[in-house]
Amino acid sequence: MRQQLRRIHIWLGWIVGIPLLIWTISGLVMVAFPIETVRGEHLLSEPRPVALAAPAMVPPTGPRPVLSLSLEQRAIGPRWLVRFADGEVRMADAATGRVLPPLSAPEAVAEVQARYQGEASVAGVDRTSADDPPVELRRPIAAWRVTMTDGTRFYVNAATGEIVARRTALWRFYDFMWGLHIMDPGTRDNFNNVWVRAFAGVAAVSVALGLVLLPLTVRRRRRRAQAAAAGG
Repeated sequence: MRQQLRRIHIWLGWIVGIPLLIWTISGLVMVAFPIETVRGEHLLSEPRPVALAAPAMVPPTGPRPVLSLSLEQRAIGPRWLVRFADGEVRMADAATGRVLPPLSAPEAVAEVQARYQGEASVAGVDRTSADDPPVELRRPIAAWRVTMTDGTRFYVNAATGEIVARRTALWRFYDFMWGLHIMDPGTRDNFNNVWVRAFAGVAAVSVALGLVLLPLTVRRRRRRAQAAAAGG
C-alpha cells in the first residue's frame, strides 16, 4: 500500500509541477517591468483644461432624467457630456448646446494625436462593437481603435470622446502572461475557472498523501536503523 501511495504521490507531483512552472514564469514576467511602462502611461499627456471663448450653452435634455452634466475639453473643442439615467451618454457642443452624433473616425484620430507623446504615427483606425469588444479593451462599449505604427493601440469611446484604454505591445504580452497566471488565457478575467479548481484539487490531494507518507517513511527508516544497529 505504501508503494502504491508513493507512486500516486510522485505522479501527482509531476501534474502539480505544470501549473507551478507556469505560475513562476508568468509571475517573473509580470514583476520584470514597471507597471507604468506596461500601461504606456508615458505615451499620453493629461487632457487639456477646458477653454471657452464664450459662456457655454447648456444642452437641451428633454424629459429624460439626467444623472450628470460635465464639461470637458476635446481636441475638437469643449464638449458637454450628458449622462442619462438609462445609461446612455451623449456629447453636446459647448458653444451651441447642440447634441452631437457619436465621434467619427477622424475625430478619434485627432483626439489621440492631440495627446500622443510618442514617436510613432497613426497606421489605421477601425470601429469596435459594444456587443463583441476586443479582449484587450475589457469594456462593453463602442469605440474607435487607433493603431500606431509601433503596434500601440488607443481606444477612444465613440460616445464621449474619452481615450479609455492604451495597449502597447508590451501590455499585450503582459496580459497574455496574466491570462496564463490565472489559467484563463481566453477572457483573462476569470479567477474561478475549472483549471484553477482542478490543479488546486490535485495539489491538495498530493499534499495530503505527502502528510500520510511522511510518518510511514520515518517509521520505516527507524526500524531499518534499529535492525542495522542490532545486527551490528
